[in-house]
Amino acid sequence: MLIECQSKVIPVKRQAELLGIARSTVYYQPTVDPYRLELTHLIDEQYTKTPFYGSRRMREVLKRKGYLVNRRRVQRLMSKRFWIRRLCLKRSIDTLKIQIYLVSNGQ
Repeated sequence: MLIECQSKVIPVKRQAELLGIARSTVYYQPTVDPYRLELTHLIDEQYTKTPFYGSRRMREVLKRKGYLVNRRRVQRLMSKRFWIRRLCLKRSIDTLKIQIYLVSNGQ
């Protein structure tokens, strides 16, 4: 870590000021929700099998496995996890549209 909490030469407050961060950031301990991690793992596993499933069908898959979860939560977890894949898929679809347009115009 960039800040030494046990340093007696420079206090934590001064070190945080020098780095331009809030002092509370130094002491922050992130919490891990095991249920969210489990849902993310299940969504990831299902998404690799069926990448064309949307949030509604993914929620039904989770419901069949015994997880009662809101569709909005599934959307949020999917958007955080798979935004790179969606971007790549969108680019390939745009390229496909351009190719179809060129072929349909006789070029």
